Parts: sequence; structure tokens; C-alpha cells
Amino acid sequence: EKYKNGEITLEEAEHYFSRKPFEELGYAKLDMHREVRSGFPEVVYCAGKPDEFIVNIYRTLLEKNGEVFGTRATQHQYELVKEAIPDIEYDPVSHILKKETDKKHTGKVAVCCAGTADIPVAEEAAQTAEFFGCNVVRTYDVGVSGIHRLLSRVDDLQEANCIIAVAGMEGALASVVGGLVRNPVIAVPTSVGY
Repeated sequence: EKYKNGEITLEEAEHYFSRKPFEELGYAKLDMHREVRSGFPEVVYCAGKPDEFIVNIYRTLLEKNGEVFGTRATQHQYELVKEAIPDIEYDPVSHILKKETDKKHTGKVAVCCAGTADIPVAEEAAQTAEFFGCNVVRTYDVGVSGIHRLLSRVDDLQEANCIIAVAGMEGALASVVGGLVRNPVIAVPTSVGY
């Protein structure tokens, strides 16, 4: 479709489809056809990866895809990857480690969370949606114990194509949001709360 719409050349399209299905690194087989199958490239789950693995994985994915995105990265991993990719970006709140290209953003995803302790998980969801081309509206600290805070933002929620509701273990936020909107609501429980 990108070739048909004049967004990429024939050579770029041929290169895209002629790539190997995976890149063998010995300790990892990077899924180079994930985007062909699902529409989105592979995301790196950074937690627990040895130092040399994380650097090589990031370098390889950036070289092959032109961008790279990882979750649950540590400050230490950021510093290691930054030596190899100086313009890599790290967000210490969401623990996202990324190098992205400019892309068109479409749709509207609303990410809301019950309390400030839920913001790291909410930001991980928000930044992931943005990386994959969605417009995101953030509505934070709107737990149902002070429902007036949520009701003050109900228009944003009703205008969204999808809502991600991040809340502590009781998960009341997703149920209440589900009663206020007709759009899909994805409930994301966190390990905080009473």
C-alpha cells in the first residue's frame, strides 16, 4: 500500500519483502517479519537482558528497521545503548528506550490511570501507542474514589477510539469508564493499591 500510494519506491518495497524472516544473533533470533505479519515491528523487552545482548539487539533492530523500541529498560541499559546509539531516548518514568522515526499519527487513544502510582504503567502504554502511530490523550489521577475528577474528562474519553484504563489491584476504574463510554476499554491492572 505504501508503494501504491507513492510513499516508498519500488526498490524499498522489494527490500522490505526480501528480508530474512529473522536475524540470527546466536543468543537471539530477532523477528524481522513481525511487521509483515502484524503491522508492527518487534518490541524489545529489556528487563533482565545481559549488557552485551541489549546493545547488539538495539543496534541490529535500528539498522534493519530504522527505529527501535523497548520496554522495561533500566538507566544502566540506557547508558550502555547510548554509547552505541548516541541519539537514543530514555524515559525514566515509563522505562521506555527508543529511537523512532517521524510518522503520521491517526486515531485517538485515551490513556487514563487511577492514581499517580499508576503513571509509570500508563506512560508505558501511552508511549507505546504513540510509537506505533496513534494520537494519545492522557488523563491521569482520576480514580473513582474522587469520581468528579474522572467526570471532568469524560468528553476526552467519549471521543477516543479506544481507552486504556490503568488502575491498582481493585480495578474499579475500568468498570466505571466502561459505563461512561461506548468505545472499547482495555483494563490494565497494576500491582499497587489496597
